[in-house]
Amino acid sequence: MEINGIAHIQLSVTDFAASRAFYGRLLPALGMHVQYDEPGLFYCIGGRTGLLITACAPELREERFNQRRAGLHHVCFRARERADVDAVHELVRELGCVIAHAPEEGPWAKGYYSLLFEDPDGIRLEINHVPGKGNLDPTVQLPRGRPA
Repeated sequence: MEINGIAHIQLSVTDFAASRAFYGRLLPALGMHVQYDEPGLFYCIGGRTGLLITACAPELREERFNQRRAGLHHVCFRARERADVDAVHELVRELGCVIAHAPEEGPWAKGYYSLLFEDPDGIRLEINHVPGKGNLDPTVQLPRGRPA
């Protein structure tokens, strides 16, 4: 068997309206299309990827995302062009996002170029560009190291 990508990622958010506004700008800018937009549910698809946001349980709305807890660390979208990373940087600056690091090159693959930022709940999101197949080519020897 060989899987065909990730069908979807679902994020639970504390303030659905704020997250809906944020992802409603970000995901279409990434070329994703709105599949469902209903009270309490927002789902976009594109690039063989689906991202769904729903409201978290009411008793957990005071909690903030912590990428060091067990579970999700961050979500990384793969851009087709290096300039796409720069364009998303401009968008997230316009949206007032916390930017963990502006576009920069990294050691994770040859030509790795990425931006790391946070959604309204502090969930870490990354967009990167790696020329060619990069880390998606299982025959390429990757540099050793620990992702941040």
